[in-house]
Amino acid sequence: MNKKHIIIAALSLLVFMHPVGINSQEDSLIDDCLSSIESPFVAGDSSSKALLVGEEVAEFRTTLFDGNTYRLVMCSHLPGLIEFSLYDTNRNLLFSNRDFGNTGSWDFKMEGSMECIIEARLNNEIAESGMAIMLLGFKVR
Repeated sequence: MNKKHIIIAALSLLVFMHPVGINSQEDSLIDDCLSSIESPFVAGDSSSKALLVGEEVAEFRTTLFDGNTYRLVMCSHLPGLIEFSLYDTNRNLLFSNRDFGNTGSWDFKMEGSMECIIEARLNNEIAESGMAIMLLGFKVR
């Protein structure tokens, strides 16, 4: 067998071994998450995601603008798995879903514009690992 045939065989093997199921599971989870942002809200143009294990904390940053009403949605493959908190840049706690039964979403209106930090962590009583997907929608005026 010549070198060209070996390279073609190796590339073919890599293509067939590619884990397509992981991406389709993630796409399905994002679609489920998007269904939580319904009229009068529209989804922003990006999602943020993190694979969490154990005590890891994911940190997402965003700027929120005065007068806008937002819907923050945090999704995972199990209900209540993700605990999330919203802070200002001085780390003053603005919201924690732990105070509301680990709800997966929160609607709020901004009074003043600010950069915010959103932290996500696992509820380790439910699972030791999981995907956190965050979407931020805004209300159409």
